[in-house]
Amino acid sequence: MTTALPEAPSDLEAISTQESSLLFPTFTADTAYILGTALYTRLRSLSPSPCVINITLANSSQLLFHACTHPGTSPDNDVWVARKRATVMRWGCSSWYMNRKFAGSFEMSGEKEFAQNYMLGESAGSYAIHGGGVPVRVKGVEGVVGVVVVSGLKQHEDHAVVVEGMGEVIKELEVNG
Repeated sequence: MTTALPEAPSDLEAISTQESSLLFPTFTADTAYILGTALYTRLRSLSPSPCVINITLANSSQLLFHACTHPGTSPDNDVWVARKRATVMRWGCSSWYMNRKFAGSFEMSGEKEFAQNYMLGESAGSYAIHGGGVPVRVKGVEGVVGVVVVSGLKQHEDHAVVVEGMGEVIKELEVNG
């Protein structure tokens, strides 16, 4: 095992500040590959738990990267990926932000409040307010360009590993172009 993940913030302002600091200079299929492989390497060294890494473009849902870190993932992981991605795409923020906004955790009260607040009705199951889905933003481009999702760890760890990985790749791109 390597070093532990940094703690995922629980304060909405801190999460928002964290997300707004994650601005890629550019985002292409090459960028997604670099980020995806960095997340894969980090997750394999972090935990024996099987995780799914998924990176897609926002406007077309085009899949740019998808990998499983260890044997043992199931189709359920991909359902979680789709639900976290849907949350990021609809609200333009991380699924962890939405979790903390509604004190979701795995508490049904947070899930119910979320569904009622947005009048989701039968479509509530299409969204997950559990950490692990993070928007990709690019300097000078308005809106969400892509979505990175990790599913398989505890939700705050899913969020933390994505944020950590994005931050490291952004620094690398800014230094090396």
